[in-house]
Amino acid sequence: MERVLSWCANHKTTLIPAVTCVVLIALWQFSVDCGLIANFLLPTPLQVCHAAVQDCALLCQHAQTTLLEALYGLVFGCILGFVVAVIMDVCAPIRYALSPLITVSQTVPTIAIAPLLVLWLGYGLLPKVVLVILTTFFPITISLTAGFQSVSPDMLNLMKTMGATPFQLFWYVKIPGAIEHAFSGLTISATYAIVAAVIAEWLGGYAGLGVYMIRVRKSFSYDRMFAVIVLISALSLALMGCVRGLQHICMPYKKYERNQHE
Repeated sequence: MERVLSWCANHKTTLIPAVTCVVLIALWQFSVDCGLIANFLLPTPLQVCHAAVQDCALLCQHAQTTLLEALYGLVFGCILGFVVAVIMDVCAPIRYALSPLITVSQTVPTIAIAPLLVLWLGYGLLPKVVLVILTTFFPITISLTAGFQSVSPDMLNLMKTMGATPFQLFWYVKIPGAIEHAFSGLTISATYAIVAAVIAEWLGGYAGLGVYMIRVRKSFSYDRMFAVIVLISALSLALMGCVRGLQHICMPYKKYERNQHE
């Protein structure tokens, strides 16, 4: 018994969310089975699982397209965000000029930009990737800019007195000082990437989870609709997990610091 309690205490960060999800799913199933919620309005978890298994091949085919769009957009969004953050850090007037414009660009609804991109760029892969880039570069830019600005001036002055070049200051001081901020922004961008790709597919496309959602919605197949929603969430979580795995590789000392605090 003590061993079980000890295991639960050591894994509470994963055990508590897992138990919560199981309880909520059980309540969902119970509510529909007992007639508290009409089944034609809300399918049961078992029906959703059945629909996912039945359409597994089709879902995987559409998921490949969406994942490809999200990955391309995330990579190019990170590159764009990094370049813009570096330019804003190097030149203060550019930072003052671009900061409000970048912020305003995020107030425009994604659902309003997508049809314009489809109109300008067609129904292929390009407009989806561009929309993901526009969605994901903002967290990277803001996080990196804050990280560059948070570097200790004393450290910079010390490096300057030692004869460091601007490139050496950037590579050995600013990049290490901003890497944690960069991964925070990258985690947020990863959650946006899949959703942005799906939204773009809603408004025009030949394949992808967004296209699949439109088709099943028109046929009122709500069990399939919930199945694709679960898949979208799973892909977003998987992408976030990859980012956190990369963070552990690049910042192994953070795990040691957390263990020390615990």
